[in-house]
Amino acid sequence: MINKKTFQNIGKTLVLVFSLFLLLINQHTQAQTVSSSIDSSSIQIGEQIKYKIEVETDTTNLVVFPEGQTFMPLENVEASAIDTTINQRNFKLLKEYALTQFDSGKYTIPRQRILINNKAFFTDSLLVEVRDVAVDTTKQKLYPVKPSIQVDKPFQVADWVWWLLITLVIIGGLVFLLWRRNKKKTEAAQKIPPFEKAMLTLKQLDESQQLESGQIKAYYSSLTEAIRRYIDEKIDDRALESTTAELVARLNALTQENKLRLSKEEITKLEEVLKRADLIKFAGFSMDKITAKSDRQTVEHNIFAFKEAIPEPTEEELLKDQAYREAVAKRRKRKTILISVVAGLSILVVSAIGFVGLKGWDYVQDNILGSPSKDLLKGEWIQSEYGNPAVSVITPRVLVRNMQQDTLPQAQTGAIIESFSYGSILGEYYINLSLVNFPEKKEFDLDKSIEAVYTDFENKGATNILMKNEEFTTVNGAEGIKIFGSFKIKNPVLQDRTIQKSYTILNFGYNGAFEQLMLVYEKDNAAAEEITNRIINSIELKIKEE
Repeated sequence: MINKKTFQNIGKTLVLVFSLFLLLINQHTQAQTVSSSIDSSSIQIGEQIKYKIEVETDTTNLVVFPEGQTFMPLENVEASAIDTTINQRNFKLLKEYALTQFDSGKYTIPRQRILINNKAFFTDSLLVEVRDVAVDTTKQKLYPVKPSIQVDKPFQVADWVWWLLITLVIIGGLVFLLWRRNKKKTEAAQKIPPFEKAMLTLKQLDESQQLESGQIKAYYSSLTEAIRRYIDEKIDDRALESTTAELVARLNALTQENKLRLSKEEITKLEEVLKRADLIKFAGFSMDKITAKSDRQTVEHNIFAFKEAIPEPTEEELLKDQAYREAVAKRRKRKTILISVVAGLSILVVSAIGFVGLKGWDYVQDNILGSPSKDLLKGEWIQSEYGNPAVSVITPRVLVRNMQQDTLPQAQTGAIIESFSYGSILGEYYINLSLVNFPEKKEFDLDKSIEAVYTDFENKGATNILMKNEEFTTVNGAEGIKIFGSFKIKNPVLQDRTIQKSYTILNFGYNGAFEQLMLVYEKDNAAAEEITNRIINSIELKIKEE
């Protein structure tokens, strides 16, 4: 038997457990608190409203606030950073938006979706009145319109002027190098032949009066230079830096090889002159004028003898020499063309790199190369309703009605299919909105629609399909499934290459109807991702309750 005291203890324990249970439930329900407010419900055109979203939740929860233009028809001008306040075990998060409108009228700020640990919470919609600016002409004096005044713009050098100047400097440098190279060629072509140069040196030596003034060393230096330079240019290119013994030895060798028709006596006389010159230049010997004049005649005779001693080239040698000169000329011509092409390409590359460095790659892509996604994003967006029941969505272009193949699961004969699209799945951006009304109002299984998406992409030629899915709720509270990921598809132009694509698909099923919004775009394209976010945040289903 249970006594009375034991029964009372059991009752107290049950009451305590039940109280703790109610406390936990109360804490859980209060852990997720979302509220919104505005600082004014009536503004003038162009003024800004401070729209605040306040979230109170557990410190372990992840909170995602609305981003972008989700406040249409009001425009989001600025979004502040999240202000966080810690209250015991809870976070109190506050985010403020500056909204405005430039047309008068009454507007409704739509419900905003806040994600807390991937679960959607919605704020209340708020009504705002935008008033015209009243002008009291009875109190405000009116004045005639003043004539326009011409204001001189401050002097500023345009960017293209600097780039033109840099290009001209580079071109000028290349022209100077080519001119200097051609000048050297011209000077080489106009160079005095070796024999005439030797005779001119001897003539200048006779007119110098060095011998009469006793400058024996200078006289013999000029005399031996005349014969050595001639031999260097016509017979042996080492004559200038060779000693007398080395030069004479090579002349004897050339004579024995019949490459030089020169007598032993002439080589001996030249050797004697060179040895006397060496004694005068290096040993400080002196020489009488009669011997010096005799050596001068010997040198002149040797120059004539060397000229006659060089055998005439054979016809075969002349042909080889001509072919060699033509080959050299062709190589020089090709080299000149190559240098010009490389210089031109270098100028273009340097100019392009400099322009990209100055303006940035995004500027070049948007203003020179062009970006279809940027054009779509910056263009005029259109809000339209499609199908019945209607789907309202804001898009950068109006979707055009087209024929849609029935590839959806659970589709039945007699189902009414409407399809609206823009672009191509192979293009930079593709939008397709499909609406299916089933006979008998049979409910559509959204889980099976995920498999249908994979099969549809495979039929279109996609490979490496990556797919994720999560629950999704529109701004007006319609719930569906969001499918997103990426795939590869064959490039229609370069068949051996593939294109990387990202996609986002929204599937909804209500009252025997199925709605699907498909967005396909280039992977890692920031403008395309922003377009996608704007379209997704604008979609509304006009659901008729039955």
